[in-house]
Amino acid sequence: METNLVSQALARFTTSRNDLLQELKDLVSMPSVSFPGFDAKPVRSCAEAVAALLRTNGIEDVRMLDAGTGYPSVFGQWTQAPDMPTVLLYAHYDVQPVGREELWTTPPFRPAVRSNRLYGRGAADDKGGAMMHVAAISSFLRGPGRLPINVKVLIEGEEEVGSSNLEKLLKSHSDLLSADAVVIADSENFDTGHPSLTASLRGIVTVTVEVRSLGSSVHSGTWGGPLPDPVMALAKMIATLADDQGRPAIPGIMDRVRTLSGRDRQSMESLPAREEDFRKQSRLLEGVPIIGGPGTVYEKMWYRPSIAVNAFEASSRKQAANIVNDTAWARIGIRIVPDMDPQETLDMLRNHLVKQAPWGVQVDVRPESPSNWWRTDTSGPVFAAALQALEAGYGRKPAIVGAGGSIPFVRTITETLGGVPALLFGVGDPYSAAHSENESLDLSDWESACKSMIHFLGNLAKAAGKS
Repeated sequence: METNLVSQALARFTTSRNDLLQELKDLVSMPSVSFPGFDAKPVRSCAEAVAALLRTNGIEDVRMLDAGTGYPSVFGQWTQAPDMPTVLLYAHYDVQPVGREELWTTPPFRPAVRSNRLYGRGAADDKGGAMMHVAAISSFLRGPGRLPINVKVLIEGEEEVGSSNLEKLLKSHSDLLSADAVVIADSENFDTGHPSLTASLRGIVTVTVEVRSLGSSVHSGTWGGPLPDPVMALAKMIATLADDQGRPAIPGIMDRVRTLSGRDRQSMESLPAREEDFRKQSRLLEGVPIIGGPGTVYEKMWYRPSIAVNAFEASSRKQAANIVNDTAWARIGIRIVPDMDPQETLDMLRNHLVKQAPWGVQVDVRPESPSNWWRTDTSGPVFAAALQALEAGYGRKPAIVGAGGSIPFVRTITETLGGVPALLFGVGDPYSAAHSENESLDLSDWESACKSMIHFLGNLAKAAGKS
């Protein structure tokens, strides 16, 4: 019976694909930037548009979940499948700022299709993911008229600014949001046309560090020589964070890094890895080598810690003058992996920077809230249902991958909901340029992802023994 439901839903998706794509374009056209300092009206308008979209496509009990501060999450549910499992489908409607607008080929909030890719801020991250959920649900409810399992939908409005209210919403609405599994549509495929299930995420520990030696900047000719230069001091401090291969060099930082299992290494080494593909995807300039010591790029990105200087400030290009600067500032982040402790890593970073400060300069290190790593066991019927669904939707066996980035709310959702299985598969690919200029979504992959979600809902019903 459920097989017939899936067939009907797939047929409905085929006939309604263009309408669903237009609904995605309409969402992408809304500048729902959740960052402080941006206009709040478009963000709230986008939340209302998402709510209307859920209602239009058959979801019931649509409501705004508001924590009292920030932007609301949009919730909806269809729970008319007695004795069947319930899945919570998560995505987010808020987006990053556009960055350098002059680098966009077409305006960031004017969706445009070129070479079968949809360009626009939020197309891949994460309005395409939100529409994957909507398309699957709509294909059942507007096709055969019912879903094979119970479905709840949560489309958040603050993911890009840290999901600060999500835990509060989950706890205050624990009964409403309870589910047997959660699907998080906020990840990338291994490659275009190669579906992926993400099973691990790195965490992140971040600090800002300010180095000061003078009450104000002074003329470098008149005073230079006997004065400690805080810019040079900070540069020397940062240089001690990595060895000559770019690997973290803070004493003790690698002690807790989990050794890869044979299964992990076999899975990773089975991926079709080519250096030219990595260089193209990462936009690594010609002649610049890949660093990090021995091991594949995926091992370095997914299962090893890394250090990045996110920003460095001392005067500016426009204001550059012949001075000894009074202060230098940087933001530094460490991506952490199993089994590194965020607070311990933070203490190591802070203490190391202070210890390495030369010439008696004043150092002020300020930590930001750390995010923990996440990892899941991909055995069990829910993951089998997802892997089978991805293969059916894309026509190719999926890869089980890690991700170098951090998604703090994954732990928040799974732990608050009692440790339910979390499945991460999304609609982006390595060319999506999420968070950068000219963000885009491969439309063939988006269609395949929508079909995969349709198969997944049917597979969960089969796994429950109700086929």
